[in-house]
Amino acid sequence: MPITRFTQSVFTLPDGSEYRSYFDLPAGEQPCPLVLILGGGPGDARIASSAFRIHGEALIDRGWAVAAPVSSTAKSFRGTEGEKVWQLIEAIRNSTDVDDSPVLLLGISNGGISALEMAAMHPGDFRGIIALPAIVPDTVALSDLAGVPVYLRIGSDDPLGWGECFDKTVARLTDAGADLDARLLTGVKHTVQPDWDEIDAWLLRGQ
Repeated sequence: MPITRFTQSVFTLPDGSEYRSYFDLPAGEQPCPLVLILGGGPGDARIASSAFRIHGEALIDRGWAVAAPVSSTAKSFRGTEGEKVWQLIEAIRNSTDVDDSPVLLLGISNGGISALEMAAMHPGDFRGIIALPAIVPDTVALSDLAGVPVYLRIGSDDPLGWGECFDKTVARLTDAGADLDARLLTGVKHTVQPDWDEIDAWLLRGQ
């Protein structure tokens, strides 16, 4: 199903500020659950648009409303920027036909780190995290991910060295209580392509 209404929208957050996000939802299937796609790098408009186009169509075809936030600082979605994304969820619910079920997070690279941090800051409020890829730097506090499903894939040949961080990342997520499905992909570099058959099965297990 092609995306026909893919556009960048401006949402008013509960604190009164405005926040930009690419947004689309499946036609004729409202209300529907929401997935946030957190792009890599600085999370700027170019990256958000690319992340939406690469992953959004498959998710919309599966009945999800999709939002790809644009970082207001162009410094990813960590810290206070992550809190703005948290407010964005409420703003989307207040102005579109998405349901009030827990939100799915899909984080890419730096966005994967942000997704893990956000879920740890709001334990119990997300249905799961898809991280393609992510690591857990020492600066990220994972206070509580008890029972949160996490689908993690990291390439063994990642030129940034993330493959070498796989065991440590798995250990930290396990210690935080995550329901972890993790795999190191042999021969894969930094960019991890989604295996939608695997992800579909993983999502079904979490229902």
